[in-house]
Amino acid sequence: MSRLKMPEPLQATMQRRGQIVTALRAICPGEGVIDTANEMRAYESDGLTAYKQLPLVVVLPETTAEVSAILKYCHENDIRVVPRGGGTSLSGGALPLEDGVLLAMGKFNRVLDIDYDNRAVTVQPGVTNLGITQAVEHEGFYYAPDPSSQIACTIGGNVAENSGGVHSLKYGLTTNNILGVELVMITGEIIRLGGKHLDQEGYDLLGLLTGSEGLLGVVTEVTVRILQKPETARALLVGFPTSEDAGQCVADVISAGIIPGGMEMMDRYAIHAAEEFVQAGYPLDVEALLIVELDGPEAEVDHLIERVGKIAEANKSQSMRVSTSEEERLSFWAGRKAAFPAVGRISPDYFCMDGTIPRNQLPSVLAGMAELSTKYGLRVANVFHAGDGNLHPLILYDANEPGELEKAEDFGADILRLCVKAGGVLTGEHGVGVEKRDLMPEMFNEDDLAQQQRVKCAFDDKGLLNPGKVFPQLHRCAELGRMHIHGGKLPFPDIPRF
Repeated sequence: MSRLKMPEPLQATMQRRGQIVTALRAICPGEGVIDTANEMRAYESDGLTAYKQLPLVVVLPETTAEVSAILKYCHENDIRVVPRGGGTSLSGGALPLEDGVLLAMGKFNRVLDIDYDNRAVTVQPGVTNLGITQAVEHEGFYYAPDPSSQIACTIGGNVAENSGGVHSLKYGLTTNNILGVELVMITGEIIRLGGKHLDQEGYDLLGLLTGSEGLLGVVTEVTVRILQKPETARALLVGFPTSEDAGQCVADVISAGIIPGGMEMMDRYAIHAAEEFVQAGYPLDVEALLIVELDGPEAEVDHLIERVGKIAEANKSQSMRVSTSEEERLSFWAGRKAAFPAVGRISPDYFCMDGTIPRNQLPSVLAGMAELSTKYGLRVANVFHAGDGNLHPLILYDANEPGELEKAEDFGADILRLCVKAGGVLTGEHGVGVEKRDLMPEMFNEDDLAQQQRVKCAFDDKGLLNPGKVFPQLHRCAELGRMHIHGGKLPFPDIPRF
């Protein structure tokens, strides 16, 4: 992508870079500021590695007071700020800005409080998703949302993107498992939303914040709900001759009133890649595989296994295997959770999409993706949360081949348009970021987008928090009473491709 001429505001910020670095060092002394190009390379991209950009400077605060001081300084001096957690975002949500401070929250990595009586844990945002479960599992508890990247993704990033996971069908997304947060506003003010209590008073600002992609404030503390592990959990591996048959089985299971703990689907490409990588015992002679987990009292689980088996048979299932031990159940899931890295074995690059559709549209959308694959001449491996209709197509391409990245992006955009046309939405858990921002007009009209930006302005009056993400165009808050949002490419900032 050709570079645009540097806008005057960017020039002004770059000219005072030395002054900004000095001010940030005063707030975070020692190793709290990184300002050399080589050291900042680790922060130039998140999980959407097709786009890279060095930030103006990286700052690593250790306390809420330091975060407050940093944001207050940036607000007073009109400096843009991009918050970053574990850097696992797949939508470019933590992509830096050339004229922006990257606020890296990795040092906020402590478990602060475990309250079994109230079934709540309070942690700093840099604690990993899996780390919460590991802190309480010795007492028979766990944290339900479990993204595939849970070993690396942080709870702060989960809040920003409203992350899900393989067990979100029954136990909900992040928003269903968050009780409270401590939030630092761009002005430096520190506020608390929610707490250990189940219901909060007033407007649901906590719900508004969850999934806001770092545009409204910086989270410095999170209180989550923990659950007791179910008495029994068993998983089924069910193979099908076509993806459409597997998709119909998903719809039929849910319509029968059965809510599995998790229900995941993989197609042939993903099955073979995962089996070679993990050796979970997946059948290799099927076109689609469902992993269905049922949990609860043992008698109930046995009954539901029988019911799901009959529904699968009615949808032409070719094979079914039921886990007979906890180790075997975990091995079933190990293959699914390793699917993303496993696909890297069959393609030099892949573009991970994230759209959500009504469950009964699975067969038709899968057929539509197959047609798009033929149109673009690119393979697609399907791995997704079938139970809640959250698709994760992996478009396989080679970035070393001229034009293939652009072709993959166009293919992905058409998949998302297909999701919206089927009555779905642009994202389920990865967020909009930079990846989907220019597709927002496919789903929202001008008034919709303007109203969403007014919400941002109520929290961030100067538009300094994570600008360039989510909205297809930026507007000053003062303009929102009279402006119209138009689609098209965002003129600022320019995003260099890898």
